[in-house]
Amino acid sequence: MTLNVEELLGKACAKTGLTEFGDDWFREPLDVLVTSLNTEADLSPLGLELTRHRLTALLADRLRLRALQREHPEILATEIRVAAEICGLPRTGSTLLHRLLAASPQLTSTLSWEVAYPIPFPGEGPDAAERKRRAQERMRMFEELSPAFRDIHTVVWDGPEEDVILLDRTFVSMSYDTFYRIPGYGDWLRAADQSKAYAELREWLQVLQWQNPARGPWVLKSPHHLTAVDTVLDTFADCKIVMTHRSPVKAVPSFASMVQTMSLQYSETVDPIHLGQYWSGRFAATLRSFSRARAARPERFVDVHFADTVSKPIEVARRVLGELGLTPSAADDAAFAAYLEQNRTERHGSHSYTPQDFGLSETQLAEDFAFYTEEYL
Repeated sequence: MTLNVEELLGKACAKTGLTEFGDDWFREPLDVLVTSLNTEADLSPLGLELTRHRLTALLADRLRLRALQREHPEILATEIRVAAEICGLPRTGSTLLHRLLAASPQLTSTLSWEVAYPIPFPGEGPDAAERKRRAQERMRMFEELSPAFRDIHTVVWDGPEEDVILLDRTFVSMSYDTFYRIPGYGDWLRAADQSKAYAELREWLQVLQWQNPARGPWVLKSPHHLTAVDTVLDTFADCKIVMTHRSPVKAVPSFASMVQTMSLQYSETVDPIHLGQYWSGRFAATLRSFSRARAARPERFVDVHFADTVSKPIEVARRVLGELGLTPSAADDAAFAAYLEQNRTERHGSHSYTPQDFGLSETQLAEDFAFYTEEYL
């Protein structure tokens, strides 16, 4: 059995009782994604079923978004201010920095439960009890499918989470080639004009802010944004890119290890050598594009180094607040300290890997990324 786009669309309509998807621009990325999943991903029976369920749910959310906007047209007039998109290679301290800044009373972030279920269920109160219950169940299922993941990356159902999960509903998202071996889709993604996807990301943020108008400005985070730096800056006029830096010699094998763990949920034949070569090449190309985008608008970038984030996190968070035009306060310091204490209790084990596990060598990585390390590290 394989995935079929028309079948997925039909299932989403049947699930919601709705038929209006809005502008059909999303069909191209969906078609490319499904073709790659069918021909490249080598999905296991469970992986196929999980993927079919996930894509149907994402399409259902597109239908619900359009219905909600028709019912409440004021949502499209909701003002959105994104103060920062934190991005950098994965495993560069971006998660710690994001969660620290999200703790500030001056900022807000997308939360895990709401990127999973951004639209209120019928009859649901402002406490979002049903969505939170489902998010907890979803987290438990994820941990059962991938028990080793929590040793690599801490995820909590009610904590800050990457906004790329909202982009998943556009089918223009690095999430997909992180979970699946789909290089054809990856090629398409990195050459695509992502402006319509980011316009929809703004719409999803409007939905979240409409539910709680007191929120904002937003601090968001995902390595996906490295694939569309100019589009981020064009879409969110006040946004700064906070770039986290760490040696790719460390970051690339660490990310390959994480991807291997996640991919085993969906395929029984995960090739670590492919993962190493794929992501090393992808990240080298992405960082070259990043440097070109940065050179055009240097005033909109803030640099943060991994070693500083780890060794003096509160000092770094205060500095970034200042770079965003906000004045750090005693309340911020207390919130940062509280999060760091929480982070210590949430940590689990550690994971072991070497570059050689993924067909890489420290010498080759150093050579391949010398253009980046010489400029930023």
